[in-house]
Amino acid sequence: MRSSGILSIESEIVPVADRKEGRTGALSDRIAGILIRGSAFLAILSLILIFIFIGKEALPIFTSAEIREEVDIGRLFMPQAAREGATAEHTWQPVSETPKYSLLPLLAGTLKVTIIAVIIAIPLAVLAALYTAEFAPPWAREMVKPAIEILAGIPSVVVGFFCLMVLAGWLQSAFGWTFRLNAVTAGIGLSLAVIPIVYTVCEDAFSSVPQTFREGSIAMGASSWQTAARVVLPAGMPGVLAACVLGFGRAIGETMIVLMASGNAAILSLSPTDSIRTFSATIAAELGEVVVGSPHYHVLFFIGAFLFLITFAINLFGHWWVGRLQKKLQGAS
Repeated sequence: MRSSGILSIESEIVPVADRKEGRTGALSDRIAGILIRGSAFLAILSLILIFIFIGKEALPIFTSAEIREEVDIGRLFMPQAAREGATAEHTWQPVSETPKYSLLPLLAGTLKVTIIAVIIAIPLAVLAALYTAEFAPPWAREMVKPAIEILAGIPSVVVGFFCLMVLAGWLQSAFGWTFRLNAVTAGIGLSLAVIPIVYTVCEDAFSSVPQTFREGSIAMGASSWQTAARVVLPAGMPGVLAACVLGFGRAIGETMIVLMASGNAAILSLSPTDSIRTFSATIAAELGEVVVGSPHYHVLFFIGAFLFLITFAINLFGHWWVGRLQKKLQGAS
């Protein structure tokens, strides 16, 4: 009787403790859920407010008659003449007796340096990620992966200073270029900022490919390199594509490297050895000294909004393409 009494008391105590623990766990889960949802909401709200502010400051180009007298929205990407009777040219010269706001040289410079950076960074990053995931021994993987990812922590101003003081002189001495600071110099420096992002995403994509894919390929008689090139790389292609989109977005919005290493000359040409000027560098260089409320001020905000739309369109297209590729790999029509 005594032992049965003790067991009954213990059986009553345990459920009470379980109920308290379950109540505490449910409360902590609810608080964590609220914090996560609140953080996500604040992040989305912040992005929306930033875009609203930029759009509000760019809107007078379309609505203000006084500003439209100086800034013709229909000719922002067209040649503009310095004075009446002069030859119209694609020129960015916002501070002059007759301001000229031709955005085509800035767009060409932005795309030129971005394409150069992506052409250099993506093959190197993808191949390095494939080697690390498939062929590198454990000790090499533990050294290579952190070393590449450390590049992401190097400040952009340091990379830009290196390109300005060291890399530009080396390249000019080696190739005899007329312009010391040009799109190639800035593109090489910009690729150093793109490589860590592309490498990290690609390495994770390759590492997540099921081991059975590799074993099946080797069992069919394929070598390790054939397995990597024809099995692992196609299986990880959605991740590779996502990495390329992220890298392109990182490159097109970079400021300090192109501000210091591109020459900041709004020259409209196809030559990669000419100096360039990008959208982001223009905003960084001129927004701090522009007269608030002037046409120049609102054009700079229009450039920011236009750059945001370009990045958004690229990310949207990349998201659609990645989803389409994933469905194709899964056998969906």
